[in-house]
Amino acid sequence: MIGVLLLLALFSCKKDPYELGIDLLPPSDTLHVSVTDTCTVEAFSVLQDSARTDNSTKLILGSIMDPMFGKTTASFYTQVRLSSDAVSFGTDPVLDSLVLVLYYNAWYGDTTTTQNIKVYEISQYLESNQSYWSNQQMESYPNLLADLTFTPHPTDSVKVNGDNDAPQLRINMNQFGNYLGNKILYAPASVLETSAKFVYFMKGLHVETTPLNTKGALLDFTASNSISKLVIYYHNTDQGDSLSYEMPVDDNSIRFNHFDHNQYLDASEEVKRQILNHDSLLGSNQLFLQTTGGIKIKVKFPYLKDFGKGKIVAINDALLVFYANETDTTLSPPPQLTMVRQDSIGRIAYLIDENEGSGYFGGAYDSVSHSYYFRITQHIQKVIQNAYSNSYDLFMLTSDPAKPSVTPYRVRLNGTNPAIPGSLDTRFRLKLIYTRLL
Repeated sequence: MIGVLLLLALFSCKKDPYELGIDLLPPSDTLHVSVTDTCTVEAFSVLQDSARTDNSTKLILGSIMDPMFGKTTASFYTQVRLSSDAVSFGTDPVLDSLVLVLYYNAWYGDTTTTQNIKVYEISQYLESNQSYWSNQQMESYPNLLADLTFTPHPTDSVKVNGDNDAPQLRINMNQFGNYLGNKILYAPASVLETSAKFVYFMKGLHVETTPLNTKGALLDFTASNSISKLVIYYHNTDQGDSLSYEMPVDDNSIRFNHFDHNQYLDASEEVKRQILNHDSLLGSNQLFLQTTGGIKIKVKFPYLKDFGKGKIVAINDALLVFYANETDTTLSPPPQLTMVRQDSIGRIAYLIDENEGSGYFGGAYDSVSHSYYFRITQHIQKVIQNAYSNSYDLFMLTSDPAKPSVTPYRVRLNGTNPAIPGSLDTRFRLKLIYTRLL
């Protein structure tokens, strides 16, 4: 009964996460309360197989050479759709130009570095009921449609038809001929009846990036609300008019991002030794996390089942605390992390503590203390009581593995016993506040 009251009191409290626990008991019971942060914690970085990237509102494009995490190159595959049904381009249309317009939303890295992109038409249909992952690729026709070398200007307005428009990248799609423009302009009327028919006829575009060997950035383009689009400019010879028609890349367009980390061959020796050579002991010094299907952290408490052995123990509070160890101010750490359980055959389950809400469970980055925390009180209580039917390991990731994740972030964290001078305790540790009931 006392344990139940302790848990109820804890869930209703909204104080500083580092101070919860001690004052959950009346003064007469405080002699039974103990605090420890010396439980053995094993943590080390491992490769993440992939991440879901389908149907995000972001199209990530570009290449970045990170001196710590190595090279990451981003490309995307997307449908373009009709903006209206029963499209007609007139009786005698002539192509003037075809332009792919991508509106800047954000960026990660150095935008002063020149980038190169190429565009192809994909030959595979993108399925609406399928999940797509960061390591997947689609087949494309060999015809090169565009080859653009540019320096990103994600904050500069662009002149379009004499007017200032929002920052955007405009790609000439008839640079090597009029094939794609004429394919659309002279499509059969039946194809132009609906978007559902059109995307079988013109299945979509693959926009890829040439890998960089220094600096660079990953560019975030908006793929919603018909902002990014393919625009065909044409005229009719019998009328002498100047017309255009927009085909949006929007919320209804099936799309996904592909990320290539070059097998981390360009990463620092510290990263390679931990994630490629599987030297888990190096997690005691530093740990690494990366989005875009990159790197996750495995966390183990090898002796926790023996905690309070022979006694009945109620866990008042269990806080996993860890600190960023960053010197690169241009590559910010993830604003939010998540933690899940995973068994030996890859099945994933969420921690019971997550049901209490993000304010309780944690995972958000504190930019003042440069730290994160997860509150895993109920999970630790179940481990001590041997209440799980299956054996699970804990994994810390940059996002929910069941949901699309494309936003680029990375962070280096202090390990479980970092070799860092100074008096401040910034190690990756588990802080327990508990009561021995018997």
